[in-house]
Amino acid sequence: MTARRRAEAFCARFGLRVPILMAPMAGVCPPPLAAAVASAGGMGGFGALMSSPAQMRDWAAQFRAASNGAFQVNLWAPEPAPRRDPEHEARVRATLSALAGAEVPDPGPGPFVQDFAAQCEALVETAPAVASTIMGLFPPEVVARLKARGIAWICNATTVAEARAAEAAGADAVVAQGAEAGGHRGTFENAAAEQSQVGLFVLLPQVADAVRIPVVAAGGIMDGRGIAAALTLGASAVQLGTAFLRSPEAAIHPAWSAAIAQTAPEDTVLTRGFSGRLARGIRNRVTEAFAGELRPAPYPVQRALMVKVRAAAEAAGDASRMQAWAGQGASLARAEPAGEILQRLWAETTALLP
Repeated sequence: MTARRRAEAFCARFGLRVPILMAPMAGVCPPPLAAAVASAGGMGGFGALMSSPAQMRDWAAQFRAASNGAFQVNLWAPEPAPRRDPEHEARVRATLSALAGAEVPDPGPGPFVQDFAAQCEALVETAPAVASTIMGLFPPEVVARLKARGIAWICNATTVAEARAAEAAGADAVVAQGAEAGGHRGTFENAAAEQSQVGLFVLLPQVADAVRIPVVAAGGIMDGRGIAAALTLGASAVQLGTAFLRSPEAAIHPAWSAAIAQTAPEDTVLTRGFSGRLARGIRNRVTEAFAGELRPAPYPVQRALMVKVRAAAEAAGDASRMQAWAGQGASLARAEPAGEILQRLWAETTALLP
């Protein structure tokens, strides 16, 4: 099947006009951004990791009031509660207190995450076109409920083995996420994340050969050249995050947006400093603080400890302390309306595809 035919089949399956998905970026996916992408023919995205069931329902209602297009709701697969070390956390808090300019207190016992079962109930109730997972698989009983409701499941994978596991578990499509991607790396095994750093254009054709379900390419794709290359290598669609971050609908902090525009590929780093989970962001004082002997607290404790640092950085407009996610293609992002970005990207792509 040709690249165009694969893309057309994917669009027909998921109700799209353009085979471009907005990455479901937790904390950076307001309804206006997702609605703009969907109304232009792509798929909007909602990263619901930090959202309560009530917030999930409200987000879906706001999206549907603005667009009748397709959207995905993304959840993180749950993991066991972390082992905590009070002495180590005290050292981390001291470092973060210096960055925040104020004391970072003990965050307490947690759990610091939403109730996954309750989120799944809200997910089934709101019935998006797509439910997606990162960091692992939906439990079998959730997969059964999604399929009974007609909700497709797209699973994020960073290795061929993860892609095969997703297909075996019933996923309708798989996102092949390369190491270039901004934000969190979706490796199933948290401890193994540093060992699964495969570039997209090495990973993608191998995943496409390994599974029968459609493959969505993600990681470092910023323009029509990248999209055309991904489709040629076996993808049926692409998923973009950083490419949309400078749009007015994303409404990120101006200092973060400006930093993205100036970020060379080598200026991004993989770090656990922002959340305790491995993720790619712009190198700054936070990432450097945990680049040496001091390791961050485990996820999700580190994310809770970072609250005061993030607040202080945003109040001061200081990108050197912000949780500034970005992929390696960051400097190619443009400050354009999200719908125009999507339309431009697809026009660039179609001009290149045979």
